[in-house]
Amino acid sequence: MDPAAAADANTAAAAEAPDSKRWWSLVIIGLSQLMIVLDITVVTIALPSAQRDLHIAPADKQWVMTAYTLAFGGLLLLGGKIVDFVGRKNTLLIGLIGFAAASALGGASVSGGMLFGARAVQGCFGAILAPAALSLLTTTFTDPDERAKAFGVFGAIAGAGSAIGLILGGVITNYLTWRWTMYVNVIIAVVAVIGAVVFVVDRAPRRRVEIDYGGTILGCGGLLALVYGFTKAASDGWGNSLTLILFAVAVLALIGFAVLQGRLSAPLLPPRIVVDRNRAGSFSLMALAALSMFGVFLFLTYYLQGVKGYSALRTGFAFLPMSVTLIITSIGIAARLLTKLSPRLLLIPGMLLAAGGMAWMTQITVGGSYAAEVLPAEILLGLGFGLTFMPVFAVATAGVAPQDAGVTSATLNTAQQVGGSIGTALLNTIAVSASGAYITAHALPPSAVASNPATARTLTPVQLLAEAQAQVHGYTIATWAAVGSLLLAGVIGGVLINSGPMSQETIQAGMGGGA
Repeated sequence: MDPAAAADANTAAAAEAPDSKRWWSLVIIGLSQLMIVLDITVVTIALPSAQRDLHIAPADKQWVMTAYTLAFGGLLLLGGKIVDFVGRKNTLLIGLIGFAAASALGGASVSGGMLFGARAVQGCFGAILAPAALSLLTTTFTDPDERAKAFGVFGAIAGAGSAIGLILGGVITNYLTWRWTMYVNVIIAVVAVIGAVVFVVDRAPRRRVEIDYGGTILGCGGLLALVYGFTKAASDGWGNSLTLILFAVAVLALIGFAVLQGRLSAPLLPPRIVVDRNRAGSFSLMALAALSMFGVFLFLTYYLQGVKGYSALRTGFAFLPMSVTLIITSIGIAARLLTKLSPRLLLIPGMLLAAGGMAWMTQITVGGSYAAEVLPAEILLGLGFGLTFMPVFAVATAGVAPQDAGVTSATLNTAQQVGGSIGTALLNTIAVSASGAYITAHALPPSAVASNPATARTLTPVQLLAEAQAQVHGYTIATWAAVGSLLLAGVIGGVLINSGPMSQETIQAGMGGGA
């Protein structure tokens, strides 16, 4: 049989699949997406325990986060092309199995380096799993009404995943061990693989694609050098020769990536995607917002557990007000106002509210209360990000040609993950450097915690207090940098984004693409 005719026959047969089977496939696709989203926050809550257990230095702890987000964001554009080349269902299965194997390796880690490597492999498989799930959702539900419902469920799962991860990470770390925040992915993946084999049908034929290997190497290599440069700056100083070499390599590689994309017939990131002022503004704003948000998530976790003495479970619940406020504001307020107001009338106040929340968080102290110093900041952050993210997703995906819809969505998610990776590394470097400068300026004895968290029990009460004060000082200085990033994001979004009110269909498409 002719291959094209066979593909058409398979697509027609799939279209006649029972409704129950198609809706069960949504459960499997949603479960795959949940695993990806959940894995960021579930590990965040467990990170202090993992750091103590594996003796990870303070300057290196951010690699548990950035190894995952950098690999995920850096390879996401390539992942979309792999989906077209290998097939959606096949890629979904490969992604699930690979993610589970990497998670098992991470749970069994005996050193920080082993955990970092496992997290990077998780990110690699996540980068093909995410576009496979979204592509299957698009090809499975073609009726406009059904697609709107499916994307609504998919978006809700993605939105709730971070909140679920916070609680699940606290429960697992509190009652089992941090290693089970890795092993839980194996359980989810096994269920998803079985369900995918039974229920998921690939309704679209494979396509021949050209893979931009040069762009992938230059883009990912440049980002890796940039993040590693920030890490070396924290441990060896900004003037260290290796630090400067890494920054130089990062600049040259990223410039090379930009030049190469303009010369290829099938680039990884087509220049036409980013030259539109509204999309450029959306990508820039998302990267700067994620830069602030991811880093402060890390600081707040360490502040609550390391300084305030919260358990992992209590820390998870302490984050909930921000997540819940963000979800309610995004779905209940921003999505409705976006049909009546220009996006900039939402995202500018959103960034100002988020910056206000960050500024409030700079007032944390060693002896301060959660209700007075942390909770108000979380509410403001939830309101700000909730007003911002929905308009950004909608603007980025509005008016995009059908052949560019996938790469546009992937670019927005890449901006979020890469911005978060750079932010976590940069803000952690600022915090570690500021803490060290505080200890030196106040003539405090070098703390054993700075070199080995496992020896904290050997410190005197005076040394412990000095260590806590130095840590809080570092967090507040880094958080001020996050405030600046959010204000800059608001300015860029206000200047570049000039689109009008959105239709309900565009908003729904943005919710699906952003998820």
